[in-house]
Amino acid sequence: MTRAPAPLQPLSALQYRVGLAVVGRVGGDDALGRRSDTVDKPGPRWFTSTDPVWRVHDDAAMFSSGVTALLLQSLHPLAMAGVAGHSGYKSDPWGRLQRTSDYIGRTTFGTIDDAEAMIARVRSVHDRVRGKDFRGRPYRAGDPRLLEWVHVAEIWSFLAGHRAYGIDPLTPTEQDRYVEQSGHAAAKLGVLDPPTTVAGLEAAIDSFRPELEVSPAAVEAAHFLLEDPPLQWWARPAYGLLAAGGLAILQPWAAQMLGLRQPRGGRARGRIGVAAVRWGLAGVHGSRVPGPTE
Repeated sequence: MTRAPAPLQPLSALQYRVGLAVVGRVGGDDALGRRSDTVDKPGPRWFTSTDPVWRVHDDAAMFSSGVTALLLQSLHPLAMAGVAGHSGYKSDPWGRLQRTSDYIGRTTFGTIDDAEAMIARVRSVHDRVRGKDFRGRPYRAGDPRLLEWVHVAEIWSFLAGHRAYGIDPLTPTEQDRYVEQSGHAAAKLGVLDPPTTVAGLEAAIDSFRPELEVSPAAVEAAHFLLEDPPLQWWARPAYGLLAAGGLAILQPWAAQMLGLRQPRGGRARGRIGVAAVRWGLAGVHGSRVPGPTE
């Protein structure tokens, strides 16, 4: 006879509800099932749970550094034009977030077959995305230079968030390894010679500075992210902690370009927000993860 599961205690029930709400927002209604399909599916993988890329991308710090990445990425006018014109971030912000989360999850934690299928799917979408920015300059999503900007801005932000809020700090050598491992999927997506060290990553960011410009779409995106997120009133204070944490770790020159004031105590608020998310996620996620050839 199968014993019925014990009822959740009040604190555990609250933790589970918080975690489920977070997972549902980021990954969609079927997020738990898709995570299980990704993480528990047998087969060879590019990475294991001990690899830096897995440790960074599986940490709750991503909830703050994701805001950082979006703000930084918005500063390239051609990349921002593609986001504004084709991603549906304002009409369907959670859908865009869920698609991004699925891409990161499958290329980090998934089997090689699933990761490569995801990359092929994104490349096919990029082939159809093209247009002009606010100054009439043409862009196409598959342009290797734009892909490089999106990649380096993203991993710089994720690494900065992990340094500030991550629970499992990386050594300097592991940080270089994170940059190298993050470039694996990026190269398959179309990035030419992605950086393989933190120094190379910093140099790549600097190389883009002459191309960066604040477009009207970037200002709109910053307002949307920081002042008018698509959340009910009761969820806004918690999101505000994460957003403050994300803004706090943005490069000062990038915040200045966007006309944003980095908040006092922003990192402390970010730590509180990330800790709350981490606590909730612990209520819904198991700890077992597969090895590279399991």
